Amino acid sequence: MRSVGNFWKVPHSQIYREAERLKGAGHLDCRREETPGGRPRKVYSLAERGKRELSRWKEQPPQELPELRDPGLLKLFFGADPGPLAETRRAAHQRKLEEYEARKRENPGSGPQGPWLSLDAGIGHEREWVRFWSAIARDRRP
Repeated sequence: MRSVGNFWKVPHSQIYREAERLKGAGHLDCRREETPGGRPRKVYSLAERGKRELSRWKEQPPQELPELRDPGLLKLFFGADPGPLAETRRAAHQRKLEEYEARKRENPGSGPQGPWLSLDAGIGHEREWVRFWSAIARDRRP
């Protein structure tokens, strides 16, 4: 798997602040690495304390549901013309679905199962959005 960025978006500036905070709390180790461009970069790794905390965190199932922040639904809610909006949103979700399905074909999940189960969730999520927006585009009711 490449990244959690498809289901957990965080601005880069926040990642750097959070990495420094976690380093200060003893959860991360940091080393500098030279790059071909000459500008050193920081490479973080989990410290023992961080590994223990990560293990504890993974064992606690979340109770809250995710927050849905979809600009298409927001525009629909506020009265945007459903036809053009639905076509645009359907096409965007179709492209993401095709991207996820291509990833799954590249490697059907021979490594740790967590990333592949997450990919399956993403595929199901995108299929539902394609179904929803297709129905809106077709007859303006899902």
